[in-house]
This record gives sequence, C-alpha cells and structure tokens, in this order.
Amino acid sequence: MSTGRSSTSETSARSASAAGGKAGEIRTYKGQERALRAGRLGTTGLLLSVLAASAPLMVVAGVMPTTYGVMGIVGQPLLFVILGVVLMLFSVGYAEMSRHVHNAGAFYAYIARGLGPTAGAGASVVALVAYSAMQVGIYGILGFEVSGILATYFDATVAWWIPSLVAVALVGALGWLKIDLNAKVLGVLIVVECALVVIFDVAAIAEPGKEGLSLQAFNPDTLTGAGLGTALCFCIAAFLGFEQAPVYAEETTRPQIVVRRVMFLAVGYAALFLAFSAWALSVAVGPAEIVKVAGEQGPGLLFGLTESRLGSTFTEVLHILFVTGMFAALLSFHNVVARYAFAMGREGLLPAAFGRTNKTSGAPAGGSLLQSAVSVAVVLAFALTDDKPAGDPTAPVLHLFTWMGNVGALGVILLMATASLAVIAFFVRRGAGRAQAGRLVASGLSGLALLAIAFYTVKDFDVLVGTGPGSALSWILPAIIGVAAVVGLLYGAVLRSVKPEVHARIGLGNEAFQLEKAAESERAQV
Repeated sequence: MSTGRSSTSETSARSASAAGGKAGEIRTYKGQERALRAGRLGTTGLLLSVLAASAPLMVVAGVMPTTYGVMGIVGQPLLFVILGVVLMLFSVGYAEMSRHVHNAGAFYAYIARGLGPTAGAGASVVALVAYSAMQVGIYGILGFEVSGILATYFDATVAWWIPSLVAVALVGALGWLKIDLNAKVLGVLIVVECALVVIFDVAAIAEPGKEGLSLQAFNPDTLTGAGLGTALCFCIAAFLGFEQAPVYAEETTRPQIVVRRVMFLAVGYAALFLAFSAWALSVAVGPAEIVKVAGEQGPGLLFGLTESRLGSTFTEVLHILFVTGMFAALLSFHNVVARYAFAMGREGLLPAAFGRTNKTSGAPAGGSLLQSAVSVAVVLAFALTDDKPAGDPTAPVLHLFTWMGNVGALGVILLMATASLAVIAFFVRRGAGRAQAGRLVASGLSGLALLAIAFYTVKDFDVLVGTGPGSALSWILPAIIGVAAVVGLLYGAVLRSVKPEVHARIGLGNEAFQLEKAAESERAQV
C-alpha cells in the first residue's frame, strides 16, 4: 500500500494558501481556537525553551559520571564533539524542512510530507509516546531529589511520589499559560543553572588534579572499549531538545529564520558546553583516575568536587538548581507533548477536543491536560507496583527514570533517523537540484549515523536500564516504541480507507484549514 500523498492534495493546499491565507485569516477561521497564536517567541525565548529540555546540570551530574564510571569511556568530551557533528549534519536538512513546513507536529508533519500521511500517522504516535516517556521519567528523579532535600534540611520524611505529583500539578498549571511566560520561567532557570556549571568548570581548570590540564580525553584512542556503543546512546540523549524548535514554529516570529537559527545555536552550544564540562570533570580528577572515581562516587562526583573547590554553600545551591533544572526540563517536554497532541487533534488523529487552545492564553489546553493525566497515572503506577528490595527504597525512582528516559530517547533517535529520510524524499520529489545536493548528503549521512546509534541502543538496552542480559525488560521496553510505530501505521492505513479526507490532512496543519476554506468558497460560488 502506498503511503504517498496525492500531488493534488498538496497542490490544492498550496493554492489555497496563496489565495486565502494570511495568518490572521487562518487563525480566525472557524474560531481562533483552531490555531496557536503567532509571534509569541523570538530567538532568545525559543532557544531557552529548547535548551531547557536537555537539563544541563542533570547531564553533568548524572550522565557524565555514568559514562565515565559504568561505561569506562575516558574520551567522553570527544564523544560529545562527534555527536555534535552528527546532529549538525542532521540539522542541515531538518532546518531547511522547517522553512517549508510550519506545524506543531514537527517530526510527524515532516515525515508525512516526505514519506506520506500513513508514515506520518506512525510517527505521530511514536512522538507522543517518546516525549511523554522522557518527561514522566524525570518526575521520578525529581521526586527523589526533593524528598532527599526535605529530609536533609527539614528532617521530614516524604515519599518520593508526593513531590513528583506536586510537580505534575505545577507543570500542568504553567502549561495552561502563555508560551512567552513559560519561556521566561525556563530562561531564568536555565541561565542560572548553566552559569553555576561554568563556574565549576573554571574552578576545575584553575585547580586541576595531579595530571594537570591534560587533553588525553580528546585522544581518539580513549574511545575504544565495549562500552562505546552504550555511551553513544547515553550521551546523545544529552542533546535532545534542539529538535523541538520546529514544534514552536507557529508561535514564533519569522519562523523561516528563527527556527533554523535556534536549531544550529542549540546544537553548537550543547556540543561545546557538554564537551567542555566533561573535560573539566576529567581534569579535576585526572584522566587516569576518572573511570575509577566516577564508578565509586556516581552522581555524587560533581558535588564532591564542588565541595572541595567552591565550598559547601555553593554545593548546596547546586543541589537546589539540580532540582529546578529538572523542573525546567519537565516544563519544556510538557509544552512539546501538548503541542503534538494539539496538532494531532487539529488534523483528526486525535479527537477534535485536543485541537483547541485556551481562549485566554492560546496554549493547547487539551494536550496539556492529556500529558498531566498520563504523568499522574504513570507516577502512581510506579509508586504502587514497583518492587522495593530490602535496603533499596530508591528502586521505584530509578526504574521510572531509567526505564522511561531510555524508552523516550530511543523513540526520538528513530524519529530523527526517519526524518532524515523524509527530508531527502521531500526535496527529491520536488526536483531538488544542485542547490539542495549538500543538504541531501548531510541528511543521508546523519540518518545512517542515527540508525547505527539506534541499533546500539536496542542491542545494549539491558545496560542502559540496569537489567541483566537475560531480562525480559531488555526487549519489552524498546518494544514499546515498536508497538507505537505499528499502531500508528495501522491507524494511518485505516484512516486512508475509512476517512480519506482526514488521511489527506495529516501533516498539513493550518494548510488543511485553508483547503477547507477554499473548498467552501468554491461550493458557495457554484
């Protein structure tokens, strides 16, 4: 069965766009609730919104010590540089696509426009599941950290899931507000968080370990070992967030310019920030000792190093910012999931109620409520059913964070790989010439690299989630993404047979409403 959209549909949509469509007319067509409000975000607001999803302090305190200590990869700084190059190549085609398609459904809209509506339907379900999983996973570690802070400073014993549910309520409330207000909240949190990490980096370089300012971590020989594949999977998750920029295209001023600019800025900044911070950790301990020390101290590595160099007050503030950084990531993912649900509701992939916005703030209200409900259900499920081995009360938290986080990361990696193929198909079908050749090559190379990373992610999933090689979870958890893709594809195939008009709208976004308006005008003239 072909998944391609008929050329007539896209031609009609483009004609309707040319004939009817200023943005104001689109937004007011059949009520303002059918579209997100334009002009809310500029370059700075959008950049801070997408960077918040990567939770830089959580990466430095959690991902980096794990990559050093568990996977034994001394060349982690070089790994971040290599991944930055791969994602820059991906962004070349992805950013160009963002100039042609403005849709809050970003990944699935691009895939629909390149590979057809049925493929787009499959991608929409994967995106909804993947980003929801990543967000819900963070609730677990946030609840654990808050309960620890309450015990340390207030001598209060609070179950981890209570602060997790409080965070769900706060994030849900902010999700109903204007996106520019959300961007300001995210901006303050992410700027302070990054500033404290940079202060540590400078302190570590100013007071290095016994090996001095060694550049050994950038030696390609340090990337050898059995843990490399797992480290690739683990470290690429630290970049995730930049690919969310097109989700906000409809709410951005000059989206053709701003979205593209933000993607490159986000990838470039993340690569430099992460590589520099990983190098600072290796310098502070020493490349020869970093694997051993990180393996012994785990997430406590960063805080131990700041304690000795910057004092207890700085370390305590860092602990607080560790929590606020996770909250910023939660809000960022919540906004993305809400907009994916909005786009799916607007195009008929979800009930129409999800394709409506809050009349006051313009936020996607239905999608926000959906994500909050899913978060409450999953947090409670882990709180009530997860095993609690004797002496290990953190098991529910660690399972929620590691299981859901890695399931979500696998889904996004596969979406990026598929989007790379969709970009090539989109421009080839439109007669791409020499002007697009470089972008198509970049998309092809990044797509192959991302598929390789996805392969290693599935292959080493038992390591990523901390289960034994014979555990059923090592295939059940990644199968969640496979099931989501199959369900979405079958749903798209059914829509093509039963509701061809809905199938034809997948990925068109506001252009679909222009098409409806043009058709109504033609009928009125007849």
